[in-house]
Amino acid sequence: MYDLIIIGSGPAGLSAAIYGKRAGLNLLVLEKNPMSGGQVLNTYEVDNYLGMPGTDGFDMGMKFREHADKMGVEFREASAMSIEDRKDFKLVHTTEGDLEAKAIILATGAVHASLGVEGEEKFSGKGVSYCATCDGAFFRGKAVAVVGGGDVALEDAIYLSRICGKVYLIHRRDELRGAYILQEELKALPNVEFLYSHVVEEITGEDAVNGLRVRNLKTQESRALQADGVFVAVGIRPGTELVRDMVDCDEGGYVLAGEDCVTSVPGIFAAGDVRKKPLRQIATAVADGANAVMSVENYL
Repeated sequence: MYDLIIIGSGPAGLSAAIYGKRAGLNLLVLEKNPMSGGQVLNTYEVDNYLGMPGTDGFDMGMKFREHADKMGVEFREASAMSIEDRKDFKLVHTTEGDLEAKAIILATGAVHASLGVEGEEKFSGKGVSYCATCDGAFFRGKAVAVVGGGDVALEDAIYLSRICGKVYLIHRRDELRGAYILQEELKALPNVEFLYSHVVEEITGEDAVNGLRVRNLKTQESRALQADGVFVAVGIRPGTELVRDMVDCDEGGYVLAGEDCVTSVPGIFAAGDVRKKPLRQIATAVADGANAVMSVENYL
């Protein structure tokens, strides 16, 4: 019987593991992938984490894991299949057997929806980004493209228009889906060009992105655009399949939990990108890990 099982070992899970060990908790971290780190492993450069400017995302993930290893955190490579609430404890069914814990921290993160086009995976972190606030500063004064038509895409385009020389907004429909006020603000910006009824066919480059090819869905004509960055904002899927029928979630599937990371089920806590919150960054995930452990201590 563990005091705590942490499911996921991205920044939130590893932060929780370190704080949990410092609190003297008997804990285990479950990670379905061969390496810890989560999405940060696929980030070419991280320039907004305090004290670590210009660090490589993979190296950052490895440093986070090394810190946890140094603290003596126990890890197990396995996928959590389901959780049973036995009131006094939680039973976690995994691909490597069943485990028991008094408390659970869900730190399973979220996955950005991809375009599925040639070049997207190749240049991920090298010009292809899923977070404008994370990576926009790398493209100061340059041309970029934002793909999507919802609130996130519009907000990204507005943000990027302030620091980039040119912003293409590419949307497959003939009208935007985002909030009217965002649309009006975006349309008033002189350096934003709208490409309605267009889809991305390919993202091009050599060592990094240097352009993309788009197709007009009405005329079926294709053309090349010069751009140094492509920001994909076509949706995000939180990793809540494990608990979506168990704890309260919003319409997008994010776990409803406040800054204390407390969910609707006593003994289950949510930290990092899986939690409903306004900003999803490495820094906020690490903070969630610390807050979640404090709540676990209070619960226990």
